[in-house]
Amino acid sequence: MPSAFHIRRATDIVRSGGVIAYPTEAVYGLGCDPADENAVERLLEIKQRPREQGLIVIAAGLVQVEQYLEPIGKRERKRLKKTWPGPQTWLIPAAAGTPDWLTGRHNTLAVRVTDHPVARALCRRLGHGLVSTSANRSSYPPARDALTVRRMLGDELDYILSGPVGSLARPTPIRDLVSGDIIRA
Repeated sequence: MPSAFHIRRATDIVRSGGVIAYPTEAVYGLGCDPADENAVERLLEIKQRPREQGLIVIAAGLVQVEQYLEPIGKRERKRLKKTWPGPQTWLIPAAAGTPDWLTGRHNTLAVRVTDHPVARALCRRLGHGLVSTSANRSSYPPARDALTVRRMLGDELDYILSGPVGSLARPTPIRDLVSGDIIRA
């Protein structure tokens, strides 16, 4: 686990509009403030990912991302509680006004309440969600360690927070909250 100093440094950089890399449940993620359009655009440029695809926002708790979501019914809340905190990403209907730099061409937002200690500590310290997309250029395999991130993207990032990734072999599964359908296994 990175020290409190390194967590603080990473969150200060995010707050100032920076793009960071950090460990998650399966791979390193690229992150920035989801409310900062310039930071998100820069992250998308680094990753070479089209804006239309949308992004995942991780959080330490649902309250950190509720402003981006339609009200969630009892049945759907039950689904979330069964898997969160944990390595399950859900597509949740987005509230009107949720920035399209987060949702892309979709009417949902991909959200995960993470249980990875580093990612969770970042969100807690920020007090809000954090963009989370795999640390790699689109169509390349995601990085699973800080050295690979540095080699692949280091000059373009503002900070790399070193730490171990979780035990998942692949990026987290994605499911649709309303239908329950698996989008990515």
